[in-house]
Amino acid sequence: MPERILDVKSLTKRFGGFVALNAVDFHLDEGERLGLIGPNGSGKTTMINCISGSLFCDQGVITFKGADVTRLAAHRRTRRGIVRSFQIPRPFRSMTVLQNLLIPMEYAASHSGGTTEAEAREILDLVGFRNRANANSGRLTQVDMRKLELARALAAKPQLLISDEAMAGLSSSEVDEILDILFKLNARGVAVIMIEHIMRAVFRFSERVIVLDAGRKIAEGTPAEIVKDPEVEKAYLGV
Repeated sequence: MPERILDVKSLTKRFGGFVALNAVDFHLDEGERLGLIGPNGSGKTTMINCISGSLFCDQGVITFKGADVTRLAAHRRTRRGIVRSFQIPRPFRSMTVLQNLLIPMEYAASHSGGTTEAEAREILDLVGFRNRANANSGRLTQVDMRKLELARALAAKPQLLISDEAMAGLSSSEVDEILDILFKLNARGVAVIMIEHIMRAVFRFSERVIVLDAGRKIAEGTPAEIVKDPEVEKAYLGV
């Protein structure tokens, strides 16, 4: 039976008088694929910022692999294995694709030692960049930028990857390409939290889905259960 890798208890975050997250509880098991969805302004981005360390919560506890990381700085969480990708890719545009991987492998990886160029090339193979190692990262297409962003995240050797809208603005076939990469990462034992507005991608990928609305968790279950939940229908359709 998989062990619990992430436990979030009573997570609360306020911005002045606005409550962005209101006592949210959830967990994630080793190797699990979890979808996090909700209307715009529901608290998804605040949630992943609190988990990754970009923000500190006002109340609650975040436990990762049995250790309390609630007040740990973002770079320390990355070294422990919590890694996120960004909706807007942020490569080093003056560097090659390969060089963009070597930097997180050197400075952010959760496992020290053994970092080689061969490892970086293996990651490039995984995302379909076998012949793109020496390409200028500043000249990549939008979908290739997303692939490089995922490759950079994998270079940090995550045990938990938070994928933040990696498919936004992509065509249907490009969405399938990114999904294929995420499935491959998960097959390596990486637990994944997917934040996405493309429902067909979320429901195809996720084993379990959590729904936020106005900072509260309003539903949790399998994709089949979520699509039938009246609270979810009300949040999305206002009915």
